[in-house]
Parts: sequence; C-alpha cells; structure tokens
Amino acid sequence: MATLLEERHTAIHLLRAGHGASDVAQQLNRTPRWVRKWRKRFEEEGWQGLQDRSRVPRRHGTRLPDTIRQAIAQARSELEAEAEREDGLKYIGAMAVRTKLRDKKTNPWPSVSTIERVLRERKMTRPYRSQSRQETQYPRLHANTTHQLCQVDIVPHFLTGGERVSCFNAIGVVSRYPTGQAYARRRSLDAVDFLIHVCQTIGIAHYTQVDNEGCFSGGFTHPYVVGKFARAALYLGTELVFSPTRHPQSNGFVERFHQDYNRHVWEATYLDSRDTVQRQADHFFALYRDSGHHTELKGRTPHEVHHETTPHRLASDFCLPGGKLPIYEGRIHFMRCIQPDGTISVLNVDWQVPNASPGTGVWATVEFRCTGATISVYDAAPDALERICLAIYPFPLSEPVLPWQPSNRTASVDTASTSSEFRPEGPAVPPDFPLLPAPMPTSESAQMSVALLLAALKRTAQSAGKLIRGTMY
Repeated sequence: MATLLEERHTAIHLLRAGHGASDVAQQLNRTPRWVRKWRKRFEEEGWQGLQDRSRVPRRHGTRLPDTIRQAIAQARSELEAEAEREDGLKYIGAMAVRTKLRDKKTNPWPSVSTIERVLRERKMTRPYRSQSRQETQYPRLHANTTHQLCQVDIVPHFLTGGERVSCFNAIGVVSRYPTGQAYARRRSLDAVDFLIHVCQTIGIAHYTQVDNEGCFSGGFTHPYVVGKFARAALYLGTELVFSPTRHPQSNGFVERFHQDYNRHVWEATYLDSRDTVQRQADHFFALYRDSGHHTELKGRTPHEVHHETTPHRLASDFCLPGGKLPIYEGRIHFMRCIQPDGTISVLNVDWQVPNASPGTGVWATVEFRCTGATISVYDAAPDALERICLAIYPFPLSEPVLPWQPSNRTASVDTASTSSEFRPEGPAVPPDFPLLPAPMPTSESAQMSVALLLAALKRTAQSAGKLIRGTMY
C-alpha cells in the first residue's frame, strides 16, 4: 500500500507526463481538488513541498509578544541590581517584577504566573537549595483544645507609593480562627496594642506564640530584659512562647495563614492607605471564619469550632493601666537550640545547659513568682507526660513580682474564669536539685560563671545525674 508521500509523487509524475487533473484523480481514487493542491505545492516548493507540514498554528492569538518578554527580563535585571545596592529593596520575585512593569505602564500587563514562566525560560530564576545541615528537632506544644494556643506573626507590605506597613496576624491553632491589624511600624507599643486586639477578638489563649522580633522580645541589648509585650502578657494571664530563632516552621500555622492573607488582601489590587488595607482584611477575615475549606476541621468552619467553648475575651473598651507595667506572676517560654559552647540564649543572656549535645532543641521556662524568678531548661514542652529538667538558675530581677489577680482583667472579660489563669505547679524540679548561679552579663563575668558552674557540677555530678534522669514534670 502506497504511503501518502508516494501518492503525491505519483500524482506529480502523471501530471508531468501530460495527464489531466481529473484523470489523475480517477486513477488515484482522489478528488481533483486534492490533485490541484499538490500540483500547486510542487510548483511553489518543488519535491520538498510534498512533505507533511506541522499542523501547529503559525500565529497564536494569546502568545505573549516578544516586547513583553523583553520587558519582563529587563525589569528583573533592574530589580537584581537594585537589590545589590545598600539602599535598594531586596524584592526580585514575580510580584515585584509585575509591580515594576505596572509602574512602566507596560501593556498588556502580564500575570504573576506568566512572569514566572518567562523568567524560567530565560534561566533568570534561582535554583532551589535544599538544606544540607540536619534539621534541629525542637520540643513543641501539641495543641488539641480550642483556646489552648494562638500564634502571632508580622508580614510586611508596601502601600501604593512605597509606604511600608506592618501587618500583624494571629490565628487560633486548633480552630483556625484569625484576626489581624495593620500598623505603620512594628514597635513594642504596636505589639501590645495588637495583643489586646487578639484578646478582644480571638480571646485569651493559654499560650501565645511569637517569634523573636524586638517588638515582642524587648530588644537585643539589655540582659535579663522583660519588655512591654512580655509584661502585658503576664498582666493578661497568657503565657508567651518564643519560637526558635530563624525557624519560621515552628510558627507554621500563622506562617501558612500569611499566604492566604497575602493572596486575598494584597494580590491583584493596590492599596493606598492603612484604612483601605484594614477594610480589605476585615472582609477577608469574615469570609475565612465562615469557610468550610479546612480539611482538619472536617467540614466545620473556624467560627463553629472556635465557639464550641466560650472564648474569654477582653471587652472592647479594655485599656491597660497607665505607666510602666509591673511584673506579675506567670511564665514565659522559649524554644532554643544548644549552641556549640553548650549554651542557649534567653533574654540576652547565655545560659549553660550541662550534659546537653550541641544542636539539640530544648524548652526553657522563666517562671515569675512573688518569692523570686527562675529559669529552667527541659528536654520537652510543658504538655509532655514526662520530661527531664536539664538545668535551673535563679533569674535576677531588680523589681518585685506582684501576685496575679483575676481583677487584672475579669472586670472586662466576658466570663469570670479563664483557662490561662496562673496556677503554681509546685517545684519545677526536686527540692535538692542544685540551683546553679545565674550567668552575669559581661564577658569576664561569663568566664567566672562558667568556672563556678563547672565546680558546682563536679561536686554534685553523681547525685544530680540520678535526679535528672528520674525527674518527672
């Protein structure tokens, strides 16, 4: 059986021999139109014209013009150069490229996915680098009840015109119930204001988890610092949990929520004021709270799960007392990694952790009581059935600790009781566990402190080791 190419060749042979188109069509069982098509193709292109042609359209109606592709590459190149300058922004992603193209009035204005595709085609993207070092495993809370844990974080954005805005977001880990506020800056005053807002909307959680930003931690200068945000948390009766440094995975629920927030509040629009941002965000929060898209909630909405147990909210007119807040009874927690020198850094002080391997994640708790304050280091989080105390130190204070009173907030709380009320747990370690001397802030005194620690450990190694291995929390 002849192939199509052989049939075309035969048709040309017959035509060139003097046969008419109708005669050739009858011999090959083809139409005269078919014969005339290939005769014309042969006359224009010769024998090569009888080959099959690609059926892909020569022109695509939606094909991105080359001028737009060039504009995308140029915008990316300019952003990379700006990022290398000390005074330049560091954003070079597809959204930043799109913004630059908008400012240049590029038309048509490409989508983010189109920009990403063009950058990949031109090999202008950065290859993903997997982490080569082994990931530290940190102790963490396993929240399983509503109002047990709330995560708070900040995501930066820029208004139309370049003004920076700090977007504070918070979400209940179990209920996925969110809230947020946009601020011009990220000062400790802003952080305290947002904490009050969280307690007024989500409620007062037993634990409130944040990262180590200066507005939350009290800064990175003064040793033994108890900043405004920590004092406000102690006053309200929620226990702060500071995530490990440079480890956003530990604050993963709110970090994941940022993605939805960015997509629904900031993408495909340009916001020119904080009031506009807040209106857009409030609309999104309302929709999110009533959405049933969460697989973990099994068809229920965040609003339904969050209100299965009545949240203990601050009243809308709640205000902190004026002046500097004193320190009240309570706890502050820190997820930390043992450094090569065997220490962890908590509140700008290095604390030695004996018999712990570098790279190990630990849980540190500063407990404030009227009788004084201590910092204890454990191998597990407070909700673990069993955990070992690795070290305990006195935590120096230059002011008294006041007893926590429900009157701190119950006059403004919807219900009188609260799950996060401070309740003494008894000794954090056995009574005869050696209380080690607290580190001193200067470098010389730090060396003296290490010497004292080593001497104390040498005297108590055997007895302390047995107690440590058997300590239950």
